[in-house]
Amino acid sequence: MSAADSTDHDTLVFDLDGTLVRLVVDWEAVADAVAETLRERGVSPPDDLWTMLSAADRSGNREAVESVIAEFEREGARASERLPAAGTVPDGTVGVCSLNCEAACRIALSEHGIDGVGAVVGRDTVGTEKPDPEPLLETVRRLDGDPDGTLFVGDSERDARTADQAGTDYLDVSEWLRAYA
Repeated sequence: MSAADSTDHDTLVFDLDGTLVRLVVDWEAVADAVAETLRERGVSPPDDLWTMLSAADRSGNREAVESVIAEFEREGARASERLPAAGTVPDGTVGVCSLNCEAACRIALSEHGIDGVGAVVGRDTVGTEKPDPEPLLETVRRLDGDPDGTLFVGDSERDARTADQAGTDYLDVSEWLRAYA
């Protein structure tokens, strides 16, 4: 019996980084590069990377900042480490919903031969990012699923909040592994 058959859910969605793989990204270097990009555009950068992304939205610099972050993430996806949950991804109605850019998600899935993923939604796929529910809801829609019948497997409080706001069930990856590895 596959993991998907073992759950009471029709749709299964995984977070990527920290759940299926671990991207090799120096987030401090990303924050420095994003801060420099904002300064070059006349924006005083906040201290936190994700707050910088919000500042980029407000100042009309989202595209430039996304480009910088995505470059680091794509490289980090190529060097990523496969995590144990990657071996539990069943064929079927499975998606990935990530705070990373979509291209990095696709690179990491390819690098590690994680097959069976029918939908990938990254930070740059829709107009918002987790914990906003829209990326998870978009993943579910792309899988022709229903939030009520979806299980989201992740590794963070942000993932849990996303699932709660989207109306899906949530399971921490450590619990998923205990049940399905």
